[in-house]
Amino acid sequence: MTDHTSPRMAALHAWLGPQLARDGITDYTLTPASVDASFRRYFRISDSADTARTRIVMDAPPQFEDCRPFVKVAALMREGGLNAPRIHAQNLDDGFLLLDDLGTQTYLDVLNDTTFDPLFRAANEALVKWQLASRPGELPTYEEQQILGELALFPDWYISKHLGVTLTDRQQTVLQSAFALIARCNLSEPRVFVHSDYMPRNLMVCEPGPGIIDFQDAVYGPISYDIASLYRDAFISWEEERVLDGTIRYWESARRAGLPVNPQFGDFYRDVEWMGLQRHLRILGIFARIHHRDGKPRYLEDTPRFVGYVRKTCQRYGALKPLLGLLDELKIGDAPVVGYTF
Repeated sequence: MTDHTSPRMAALHAWLGPQLARDGITDYTLTPASVDASFRRYFRISDSADTARTRIVMDAPPQFEDCRPFVKVAALMREGGLNAPRIHAQNLDDGFLLLDDLGTQTYLDVLNDTTFDPLFRAANEALVKWQLASRPGELPTYEEQQILGELALFPDWYISKHLGVTLTDRQQTVLQSAFALIARCNLSEPRVFVHSDYMPRNLMVCEPGPGIIDFQDAVYGPISYDIASLYRDAFISWEEERVLDGTIRYWESARRAGLPVNPQFGDFYRDVEWMGLQRHLRILGIFARIHHRDGKPRYLEDTPRFVGYVRKTCQRYGALKPLLGLLDELKIGDAPVVGYTF
């Protein structure tokens, strides 16, 4: 317990000490537990008397982050039978939470040809549980205004700020027409609870598995959203055969559970691809913003993956050909998505 070098850390230790003392932990160490694209920080707490005894403390400066959604969603997930971290203590005014430690290994850390199938079967099963717990009025509804606002990050940050391109009026029209089509497709889907970032980096290897983290942006939105996130990942990608197989397995489980997925898989897969398209355009904008505004350039390394996802979806659907043409005009990528090799 030695890091008091900043007012923020001093405040964290001043709050944390009494919380841990209630459980008999009087001497402890903190080590960084994860890297986050936001202003949140996570530290692993180790009991100096029993180093196997650990917890996590979240530091979310309230001027930048609000812990309340995290607390709300964690409760909903645990009520639904998912392994989200239990909250042992909270200080919402200062932005501190004391949490269960779900381990040190994410799905991303351990994926290989042997682990992929059992891990993703468990992820599919957890997602079905999460969606079965859905009810309106608990989470913010994912509305058209938010969908279009997220899509606007692509021209504002990726095209304008990152590429330095000013769109012509005609190009703006093409882009806005495509955005309207994407939003219409997304909004036509049935709504359920949505994690919003359901991907291998946010799924922990633990018992019961998966442990689920980074869920504070959960909404009530399109049923295809989380499965699109899971199999069209931000940091790794696979050949379409594996993506199709996993998506079909989810769809079959969802149908058996009575979830309102499209009864025809081809139609459901279209919904997944169009939902993924919205997400990938948004993340291209976010990664550019993280680089240019927040000074975190490493996220840009994964933008070719998203460009590949976007182009592949646009090539498959005639209604998206104008958007594909615009990408060609702007020379935004023409390389295919590279399959991940374990």
